[in-house]
Amino acid sequence: MRKTSPRPRLGFLGVGWIGRNLMEAIVQSEMAQVVGVADPVPAVAQEAQTLTPGSERVDSLDALLELGLDGLVIATPSAFHAEQSVSALERGVAVFCQKPLARSVEETRHVVNAARAADRLLGVDLSYRFTTGMRQLRERIHGGSLGDIYAVNLVFHNAYGPDKAWFYDPKLAGGGCVMDLGIHLVDLAFWVLGFPAVRRVSSQLFAQGRPLRRRGEAVEDYAAAQLELTSGTAVQLACSWKLPAGCDAVIEASFYGTKGGATFRNVNGSFYDFTADLFWGTRRERLADPPDAWGGRAAVDWATRLAHGVRFEPESECLVHVADALDCIYG
Repeated sequence: MRKTSPRPRLGFLGVGWIGRNLMEAIVQSEMAQVVGVADPVPAVAQEAQTLTPGSERVDSLDALLELGLDGLVIATPSAFHAEQSVSALERGVAVFCQKPLARSVEETRHVVNAARAADRLLGVDLSYRFTTGMRQLRERIHGGSLGDIYAVNLVFHNAYGPDKAWFYDPKLAGGGCVMDLGIHLVDLAFWVLGFPAVRRVSSQLFAQGRPLRRRGEAVEDYAAAQLELTSGTAVQLACSWKLPAGCDAVIEASFYGTKGGATFRNVNGSFYDFTADLFWGTRRERLADPPDAWGGRAAVDWATRLAHGVRFEPESECLVHVADALDCIYG
């Protein structure tokens, strides 16, 4: 890859908790320079500027794009992701967006098409791919250690729920716990398995214990889904907000094959600490333990590729594949 010089000029649109963490990771990597910050809360934007002395604080996406950016990091409410991404891409600016990239497969396809047309790098913060444990498991699975994978079990129960009102508006969020949490695990499963096509999907969605009959009726706080892949693999997903799970969170991605099994799971209810193990009958092999500073790796990976001149990547089509599966879960 060709290394560009000077470092790419980045703007940050939205610098709340997530945006600030992404900024910290990229600044510490020294792979890019932050030249502009925009957030609707002036105090939040001002605080973020303490990480990037010399950056300019502006009040809109258009103002950010006037700063001569090479890349834009988006951490705004989900309803705006697709439109903001397309606006930047059409101006020739690469994009790294907080998940979900969009609220539907149609919106996702629109963003990916814009990135392809502009020949610009597109990244999404699907951060669990960058944990040491999942990378170890994927390498072993691709190497044949587990044989043919015939079953995958995905779980993400969050004892709490989002603290922003827009998360509970179907039009703004696009969905509830599936869009917020399930997306991570569906992406992980497809990423490990090589993005096979989905043959059929069945699902049940609930809001405060009440079954939901149609998308947009309310955001779901519990979901159970079964995805049958064309490879024959059965994928089960369960995810929730505000579930009485006895701990802060239950997070797991388990893979079962003809030669063995593997699991990636959180430790003692943590949102951040994970182990990864291989199984053969009752025997296990530990592949990864905490600590593992994985939180900002997806953003740093994107910034590094941008700094080396990487443009549109065909792998971005996989974002459409995951979005299509989520749409099928919503029915």
